[in-house]
Amino acid sequence: MPQSRLNCSRPQRFQRGRLHWSIWLLLVLGVLIAAGVYRARAARQAAVPVATTATPQLRLAESDVLQVQSGRLARSVDVSGGLRAVDSAVVKAKVAAELKSLTVREGDAVKAGQLLGQLDPSEFEMRLRQAEQTAAAARAQLDIARRNLENSRGLVSQGFVSSTALESAVSTEASAAANWQAAAAAVDLARKALADTRLIAPISGQVSQRLAQPGERVALDGRILEIVDLRQLELEAAIPSDKAAGLAVGQQAQLTVDGLAEPVMAQVQRINPAAQSGSRAVLAYLRLPASQPGLRAGLFARGSVLMDEREALSLPLSAVRVDRSEPYVIKIVPGKEGPEAQWQTVALGVQGQVLREGRLRAAVELKSGVQAGDRLLSGTAGTVAAGTRLVLPGAAPASAPTPAPTLAPASAASR
Repeated sequence: MPQSRLNCSRPQRFQRGRLHWSIWLLLVLGVLIAAGVYRARAARQAAVPVATTATPQLRLAESDVLQVQSGRLARSVDVSGGLRAVDSAVVKAKVAAELKSLTVREGDAVKAGQLLGQLDPSEFEMRLRQAEQTAAAARAQLDIARRNLENSRGLVSQGFVSSTALESAVSTEASAAANWQAAAAAVDLARKALADTRLIAPISGQVSQRLAQPGERVALDGRILEIVDLRQLELEAAIPSDKAAGLAVGQQAQLTVDGLAEPVMAQVQRINPAAQSGSRAVLAYLRLPASQPGLRAGLFARGSVLMDEREALSLPLSAVRVDRSEPYVIKIVPGKEGPEAQWQTVALGVQGQVLREGRLRAAVELKSGVQAGDRLLSGTAGTVAAGTRLVLPGAAPASAPTPAPTLAPASAASR
């Protein structure tokens, strides 16, 4: 019995041993496979080149770069308004009457003293005849009073009448003389009223408006015609009170007039001594040249008056940044890898205009922060962060070197 049990346990122990070695073999194979997968993955990752971080670059156009220059900075003040004739006149009715005729229209040229039209003179002719008749009666009464006075003087000298009769004759003659003078003045007034029915041009020029038509009843001082003299035109401009102090008679101005391709030069002719009550602006009158063709009264003009000039460092207004507490500019300075942007605070002076590229452009004076010859970014470049690498116009962009790929060793790859 014991021998049979021993014979039966040996195969069982052998099977259990084989199972134990099989498990260990599977574990070893699993570890080897995991190690191979890990090494292959590490080799692939090592073969990928490592990317390097490059500094950002900004390519600039020619319009993005400007240079600080020293030049003549002109300080000016903007003006605008409508042109008007220096000499103009309105023909009005001096008497109330019906407009009988009007011989001119808009655009017609007239001369001073020319007959332009006629008011109905019928009523005034009758008044003149009435005044003349009254004056004639007064003259007759004066003649009678004078003869009576002469007779009374002769009779007094002979003693036929008293001195009281002589005094009465003198008073009668004086009264008759006064009546005759009043009647003569009435004749003059009637004659003037008749003459006022004729419409006469007060100045030479052109008719700009015809405000009444024949057949209309025109009231006293009623507007009939407007005449302008285009030989002299001026611009009435309102100057702000803070800039009026630098304005003076004789200063030159450059104006752009609607309808004219070329600018027109003007000169400050007069300055109003009092400011306007509402806006506190000061009115200045700019005289335009008389020989300039195409100018018309009423055209709108805009421009600037040159007040003074100074030699200064200047910069276009668009190149000055004001998004911080202090104004600043963006300078182009040399860096380790090439030109780069640098923010620089500046102190500003007066604003004006400077001649650049043959044109007057808005500029501002730079008192500190930059020097003549410094290169800056203009307003077209926008806001550029400090330290940004810059590629100047005409220069090739700097390319970062491409690192060689790092490959895994052949032995690792083989595994």
